[in-house]
Amino acid sequence: MNILKPQKMLFSNLRKINDLIEEIKNDEKLENINIENYKKENIELTDITIEKAIINNVEFISSNLEKNTFIDIEFSNCNFSNSSFNNCSFIRCEFNNCKLTGCNFIESGLCDISFIDTNMNYVNLSMASMKNILFKNTALKNANFQENKVKNILFKEADLTQTQFFKTSLSGIDFSDSIIEGMAVSIEDIKGAIINEFQAVDLLYLLGVKVKN
Repeated sequence: MNILKPQKMLFSNLRKINDLIEEIKNDEKLENINIENYKKENIELTDITIEKAIINNVEFISSNLEKNTFIDIEFSNCNFSNSSFNNCSFIRCEFNNCKLTGCNFIESGLCDISFIDTNMNYVNLSMASMKNILFKNTALKNANFQENKVKNILFKEADLTQTQFFKTSLSGIDFSDSIIEGMAVSIEDIKGAIINEFQAVDLLYLLGVKVKN
């Protein structure tokens, strides 16, 4: 699967920003920027666009970040735990070693996004549209996928323990090298998915049978 990465070759003379809140007051669209070592809690940033940016070691905890657009962004070592990204658009973004624990991405659009070495436990992706998405070595314990439109989703060594899928077709999605213990899914949704022989035991509950030792 070909997932487009942030188009860093288009970045030109990234401007370092020391105070994002002050910058947003003057312009609702920021482009070619670099944000590092910036920490805020319980903030509200909505209806803004950030394009062509490197965002490193930024911490926005328990914040409202809804209705924003992120294009060609490289997020590294960021912590957005318990923040809301509802109704956002993410295009060609990469999350490396980030914390998205308890975040909401409800009704968001994600296209060409990579989550690598990232903690997404308890994330809520309900009603999100997802195309060309990579979850690599990423924790998705107790995550919620509900009524999603998905195309080209790749789970690579992901932890999907007790993750819930509801009205989300998983046909053609390969779970064979991920952890799916306790995953909640219907027969209709899991039909056509790829699993290994050991994972099949984790899904026997769908047939209403028990394995006797």
